[in-house]
Amino acid sequence: MGAHALGAAAYAAKAAELASPSRGGDAEIQWQVQHMNRSVRESLRRLPLLGEDPSGPLGSGLLASGALGSNIRTLQAAIRNEKVD
Repeated sequence: MGAHALGAAAYAAKAAELASPSRGGDAEIQWQVQHMNRSVRESLRRLPLLGEDPSGPLGSGLLASGALGSNIRTLQAAIRNEKVD
């Protein structure tokens, strides 16, 4: 679940960056976090941080490096630092 949810969000941010470099992927990530409901945020907060569990779905691999890895790390930080409703 974690790799799918966070991977899709990372790809969306990458696409937003490619479509509008001045707006960037960070704006897409902010939009995603603002539009998550509480249960989604809570579920994603429970996942290990990217690269924390090398054998898990968020271990090493395509999602852990480059733009996708950066986007997932930014998304996880935003989710963990956001106040809960």
